[in-house]
Amino acid sequence: MQMYVLALNPTDSVSEGFLPAAQRLGLSITVLTDQPRAHRERHPETEVLECDVRDHHAVITRISTHRTPDAVFSNSDHLQTQTALAAEFFGLPGKSWQTALRTKDKAQMRRRLAAAGVCTVRSVELPPGQDLTDPAPLGIPYPCVLKPREGVASEDVVRVDDHDGFVHHAGAIRTRRPGATLVAEEYLPGELYTLETLGDGERLHVLGGFHTKLSPLPYFIEERLTFVRAHAQPITEQVLAQLATLGVGFGACHTEFVVHEGRVRLIEVNYRAIGDQCDLLLADLLGIPYFDHVLRTHLGQNLPPDLGARADGEATLAYPYADRAGTLTAAPGPTDFTADGVRLTYRPTRRPGEHHALHHTNRDILGIVRAIGTDRTAVDRAVDDFLARQSWEITP
Repeated sequence: MQMYVLALNPTDSVSEGFLPAAQRLGLSITVLTDQPRAHRERHPETEVLECDVRDHHAVITRISTHRTPDAVFSNSDHLQTQTALAAEFFGLPGKSWQTALRTKDKAQMRRRLAAAGVCTVRSVELPPGQDLTDPAPLGIPYPCVLKPREGVASEDVVRVDDHDGFVHHAGAIRTRRPGATLVAEEYLPGELYTLETLGDGERLHVLGGFHTKLSPLPYFIEERLTFVRAHAQPITEQVLAQLATLGVGFGACHTEFVVHEGRVRLIEVNYRAIGDQCDLLLADLLGIPYFDHVLRTHLGQNLPPDLGARADGEATLAYPYADRAGTLTAAPGPTDFTADGVRLTYRPTRRPGEHHALHHTNRDILGIVRAIGTDRTAVDRAVDDFLARQSWEITP
């Protein structure tokens, strides 16, 4: 069976998760990407074709002139709508393109939830060219959060506390993203969590989630994620109701939300598997062929009623990140060890000698620590002890 995988830059999710899963399932894989050289270097055994994957017409044409598809898949935030349109064009299983667009476009998401009466957040779109020096038309109270309408993770997301800060940050983001529409919305207090789901269009499995610790404001860099086997039932029910309103229910979905005084409000819905190696940890922690299951849904196969997930695991991920621009001159290498019942893995995301600007986003991450065990205290202690022994040196 022939599966096309749409991708931008190579990611651990695809390289270590989905491509090995496709091999286990006996699939013939073709990667369509606008960065073919990077994928050929990382996946020399995989067929890679150059394609403007942001353009659904180009995707459909490229597939039409190659081998007949049995599935079209992507784990990229930016390519879900294009993937859904291509799958629909060829009559293949896939996500609704309307839902893919609705979840990617943060303004559309807010409108849909507000119209259904399940979650109302004051927000406003700021198209390119709009004069932001006059605060009157905004109608958003301070503090508020400013972000790209179709952004991802913490990229150019910032809390602003007054109009001067708003004008400054909006101007900076527009300089980095000319032509992008921004969204300003009220700042939502509360603890940040995620919910990870997997569905086949009929049955939706809840895999648990994470409790996220963020960097100090005004930026939103993920510092640490702690696995939550099951959120309180009222919390899960509120999240699922909002996902149902958006139409989410096929394949993998990673949802971020805050809880304040028992009330759930969505931050963003990423209609794909959670990234930054959380998906690799999730598969290992639950002891299920997670990536295989995701691909099977795109092949039209139903998920089993019971995934057989383990229920005794505890896990933590930590992300040491740069606090200044410069060249990484010293850093720990890859590490794997087991101690006191905890399996710990560390993978660097930058190599010594690389020079990077300071982004105030997840792009500042220097490495990823994953730890799995059955005792919460032991897992956290293993992560803390490992980080305390390491050193990352950055030379301006």
